[in-house]
Amino acid sequence: MSASDNDTVATSEATSDALLTPAGGSGDPALPDADPASSDAVVEPVDVDDESDDDADDDEAEEGGDGLLVREGDVAGDYLERLLDILDVDGDIDLDVEGDRASVAVVGGQLKTLIGPDGATLEALQELTRLAVAQSTGVRSRLMLDIGGFRAKRRADLTSLASEAAERVAQSGAPERLSPMNPFERKVVHDVIAAAAGVRSESEGEEPNRRVVVLPDR
Repeated sequence: MSASDNDTVATSEATSDALLTPAGGSGDPALPDADPASSDAVVEPVDVDDESDDDADDDEAEEGGDGLLVREGDVAGDYLERLLDILDVDGDIDLDVEGDRASVAVVGGQLKTLIGPDGATLEALQELTRLAVAQSTGVRSRLMLDIGGFRAKRRADLTSLASEAAERVAQSGAPERLSPMNPFERKVVHDVIAAAAGVRSESEGEEPNRRVVVLPDR
């Protein structure tokens, strides 16, 4: 490896450490330096856990129970509060536990830049928040982040879409392929189809074109 390669590796490692290294020895993850102008930046989407990965983490979530989920929410809330301060964005943070996940929502203010096109920035911020939480708790996080009600609205739209698709497939007996979706969206659709009579669902394809197929349960 050349001296230039060594410098590149060292720089990459230093940048990664700066993103998640605890600040002031308190155990809270530090955030990178930024200025208010960075709120206009578009964060490229990153891979997040697929819907099939959720089962793999069930044992970890059960070990800590609600106490762990509450702690996850607290760590995530602190992390996001500092992020909002850095970006000079107004917003309130609501913490909750939904089922076997911590749920964090950023509400109020002008939050479009934190959502991004089709929720791409939101997905990236959720992944960063999960990493910060995992470093603090030592357990892989399945925390769900919503900003500006984007996920809540999307969930309602997908529930309606999946219900209509289930009805069509149950009546026609013909499979129906839905548009490509991210893991969160596919999980919502799978849950709706699982509760419908006479149909089942599966995912096919590779990211970012992975989609749900609704099939007759025959």
